[in-house]
Amino acid sequence: MFNPRLSVITIVYNNVRDIERTISSVVNQTYTNIEYVIVDGQSNDGTLQIIEKYKDRIAKFISEKDEGIYDAMNKGLALATGDYVIFMNSGDEFYDSETVAAVFASGDDADIYYGETEMIADDGSSLGQRRHKAPAKFTWRGFKYGMSISHQAIYIRRSMTEPYDRRYQLSSDIDWIIRAAKKAKKIVNVNRYVAKYLIGGMSKKKHRQSLIERFDIMKRNYGLLPTVFNHFVIAFNLGWYWLKNRRTND
Repeated sequence: MFNPRLSVITIVYNNVRDIERTISSVVNQTYTNIEYVIVDGQSNDGTLQIIEKYKDRIAKFISEKDEGIYDAMNKGLALATGDYVIFMNSGDEFYDSETVAAVFASGDDADIYYGETEMIADDGSSLGQRRHKAPAKFTWRGFKYGMSISHQAIYIRRSMTEPYDRRYQLSSDIDWIIRAAKKAKKIVNVNRYVAKYLIGGMSKKKHRQSLIERFDIMKRNYGLLPTVFNHFVIAFNLGWYWLKNRRTND
C-alpha cells in the first residue's frame, strides 16, 4: 500500500480567528503519515495560545519574525522531511477528513498530485468552485492562462521543490509550482475537491503588483510574445466570465 510521508506546512501571523479551523482540518485527517509543520511570524493576538492546544500533534513549530510570507514558507520547506509537501496556510483547509487518503489512493508514486478547490467567503460560507477550474491534465505549460490549480490543492514531491523566489512578493507560488512541474514525469489528477480556500489575501489587496509579477513570471517561462497574446485571452475570458455571471444574477 502506497503510504508516503506528507509534510503539511502552515504559515500564520496574527490570525486567531482562522488558525484553529486550519489546524483541525490537518490533525483530523484519516491519513496518519503526516508531518505537521507550523511557522508563525511571532503572533501576539492569541494565535500562539491556540497552537499550544495542539502541540502534541505538531511535529515542528517555530515562532519568529520573518521577512514576508515567502520567507516564512521557505522556513517551512527547510523544516519539512516528508516525501511530499503541501501548504495549508492559516484560513485554508483540507476539503474533508478523507482528503489526503484519497489523494494518495488515486495513484502510486506520482511527482505531483492535484485536485479542485472550493472558495470560502470571509464569513465561512461556500462560494463554489474557483473560476479557474483545475485542468483534466496538467503540465508546466498549464499556467499560461492563469493559475488553474490553487496552491492549497497541489502536492509536490519534496525532492523536486526549490525555495520560493523572494524577488516576487505576491506571486512566487506560481513560479514555484511551474519550476517543480517542469521536473515532473508523472502528474495525477485526483478528480475531487481537495481544499477549501479562504478568498482574499495580499494578492487581492495589491492586485496591480500581483499582475505585474505574474506577467514577469509567465514571460520568463513562456516567452514575451506568447505571454502578451495569452494575456489578451485571459482578459477576454475574464470579461466573458463576468458577463455570463451578470446575466445569471440579473
